[in-house]
Amino acid sequence: MDDKSLQMLVNQLSEQFFHKPYLDTARFNSRLRTTGGRYLPDERVIEINPKYLNELGMDEVVGIIKHELVHYHLHIEGKGYKHGDVSFKSLLKETGAPRHCQVLPSIKRQNKKVYVYECSNCHCIYKRKKRMDVLKYRCGKCKGKLHDLSNNY
Repeated sequence: MDDKSLQMLVNQLSEQFFHKPYLDTARFNSRLRTTGGRYLPDERVIEINPKYLNELGMDEVVGIIKHELVHYHLHIEGKGYKHGDVSFKSLLKETGAPRHCQVLPSIKRQNKKVYVYECSNCHCIYKRKKRMDVLKYRCGKCKGKLHDLSNNY
């Protein structure tokens, strides 16, 4: 799918679910990393992450487009178009658009290392994403020495 067919799909979904035309630009943006799509209010552009089409398929992309169209149409009408606004939440329900997109399988596969430390006095367990120096830090409860258990996990 290219930008032209994406534009046609966005126009079709706008007419089908919102009964209003989509008059602006829709395009793929491969630099998006943490989101399925975004609506840029200043430029009135919808950008879609092409990784979602490749990894999760057309159904997920349709949901993302519907979500971004909710932002778009509320913005055009001058209503609250941000995630916390009541009008946004109600239009999401009306159109059946998802509130969030799924996590990409390629991101799920990335192994996240967890460092585990135990206090030698009170045996309190600390789990951390970043390694810490056991000579520099102590237990927050009893000030005992910490031991690295990360090799055991």
